[in-house]
Amino acid sequence: MRCGGFALILALFTSWSIVSVSAQTVASQAYTPTAGACPDGFTLVRMAGSSSANQTLNPAESSYVQNRKTQVLPQAWKTYLANVEATNVTLPDYVSSILGGGSSETPTLGIATSGGGYRAAIFGAGVLNALDGRNETSVQAGIGGLLQTATYLSGLSGGSWFLTSLAQANFPTIQELVFGPETSSDANSTWGGWLAQYDLFAPNDDPVSDTLYITDLVEELRGKYDAGYIVTFADFWSRTLARHFTNGTTLSDFFDESYPHGAGILWSEVANTSSFMSYSIPFPIVAVDLDAPGQNESEVVSGDIVPLTNPVMEFNVFEMGSYDPSLSAFIQTKYLGTTNTSICITGYDQSSFVAGSSSELFNEYNLTNILNSTLGPILSVIDSLLPQSDVELDVASWPNPFYGIAPDTFIDSNQKNLNLVDGGEDGEVIPLNPLLVKARDVDVIVAIDATSDVNNFADGSSLIATQDRAMLYPMAYSFPPVPTSMSEFTAQNLSTRPTFFGCDITAANASTPLLIYLANGGPPHNGEAPLTNTSTSQISYQPSEIQAMLDQVFIIATQGYPENATETEDPEWPACLACAVVDRARSRAGEDRSGVCASCFDRYCWDGSTLSETSSSGSSGAALSRGNVRFGALGGLGVALMSVMMIMM
Repeated sequence: MRCGGFALILALFTSWSIVSVSAQTVASQAYTPTAGACPDGFTLVRMAGSSSANQTLNPAESSYVQNRKTQVLPQAWKTYLANVEATNVTLPDYVSSILGGGSSETPTLGIATSGGGYRAAIFGAGVLNALDGRNETSVQAGIGGLLQTATYLSGLSGGSWFLTSLAQANFPTIQELVFGPETSSDANSTWGGWLAQYDLFAPNDDPVSDTLYITDLVEELRGKYDAGYIVTFADFWSRTLARHFTNGTTLSDFFDESYPHGAGILWSEVANTSSFMSYSIPFPIVAVDLDAPGQNESEVVSGDIVPLTNPVMEFNVFEMGSYDPSLSAFIQTKYLGTTNTSICITGYDQSSFVAGSSSELFNEYNLTNILNSTLGPILSVIDSLLPQSDVELDVASWPNPFYGIAPDTFIDSNQKNLNLVDGGEDGEVIPLNPLLVKARDVDVIVAIDATSDVNNFADGSSLIATQDRAMLYPMAYSFPPVPTSMSEFTAQNLSTRPTFFGCDITAANASTPLLIYLANGGPPHNGEAPLTNTSTSQISYQPSEIQAMLDQVFIIATQGYPENATETEDPEWPACLACAVVDRARSRAGEDRSGVCASCFDRYCWDGSTLSETSSSGSSGAALSRGNVRFGALGGLGVALMSVMMIMM
């Protein structure tokens, strides 16, 4: 049976590829990087400094942040304050002063949205919808407007699908982002929504039609291949994601190969959108992991793939690189693919390829060595159309601009290409690392966690991994204390309610951010059946299903942690959230917590207690307790791929 299906697929591929090449020209050309002379004065690498003493940001990022803080945020904070005050909870004077512009101290807020496939993309979208001041229901709930006050917004894996789609689509409302605009213009340029009703790999639900569809996607990689670049499964994956999360595809033209379907839309070009040019959006960052030859496998935590000691790389609009002390170097995002100062490459930083790299977990299944196994059909089409000997197909390949940099510390200093994989493969499934960079001075973070720890709910594993990793590089990153085991999260219900970490400010942790942890840890307190713990392996959703999930996420984001156990919502939650947002600024201003803020912190703060059975386990105990963390990034999707391919075979 399998052999017959395999032969049919190859036969279909052979006949179809002859007629499909011309139809793929538009997408293929738009996806192909372009080489040209470097601009005068071009510098390949910017060294960023390896510790808080000399760590520096890209001047363009610093300029963007400063302009946002001076031109946009003062009014955004006032609007947010008004929404909180409308809930009729009396705020301490210092909260009103800080948010209203009466204090010289203001917060620097970052928001991080986790991996977890479509589940994470939907949960992250739902939380940001609840924080969005353009949503009147969120305004009435008293937390709307907080999104507009954020300085940074980071995403990873499924969270990167959400983030890249949001940024490249010019930051529409969440409803428009997910479902598309009510009216559309030119289908070749408009945003058409996520189109989640189409399965990521088998949108036709018909083996023959889906084989032709797969062949079309592989054809879209031909231009990049012919130009001499390595093409891997991640490129195919990115073209799949592009039809769902990048401009240029609508329901009416999903299968129309005369359109580029997001090819040519670049991550660096987010800087040219009107929302970015007006400093109206948080500075967007996508996190990925480096999977390096010769990495120390003994440092891989049980259940993870990548050692915590491997560099965490980031793609922001202006630069790509890492602040890890082992590298501390960046290249301009626009010129990714460039490896010298003479010939500069542009067009490599496809928005879909950035998202595809951040969610590239196929190295978990060692695709290179299973050409005749379950994923054989796709891989055989790639291998037949774009043959490449000795190429590792199960990673995202990027030419290494850091070749020869930091040879004593950077593990890939002698590699011609960087192998990038899912940003959660080291266990850090919430992309907190970019927000912990000391030079960014982020003092409060909303951490959105849709990791799959237990029954597809989150239970703290990612925070444990971040804590373990930050301890490795104390000169570069600051992170508040969190529990050392998932059992403690469970026992204290830290994932089923908003929890503040880092409330106790000491001389030792004065520079650490306050963490507002909002997890997909269980159903709402109102007794509704859970809708948000869908499997990561689910790779298609009907619009009605997504809307129901978004509605439930809104409840989770706005319910808070009632002081009275008989209540389902905390009427003081908007005030408590505001108290947390300003707390580091309050400390700098020399104010004491008072009024509702004092009682809020008593209720919402983790007190640092440790369960007796885990208190002596330390980091090693924590590591053992988060054994299935990699499945929080995209994990079960691999199972889905295998199921899809079995159907096709």
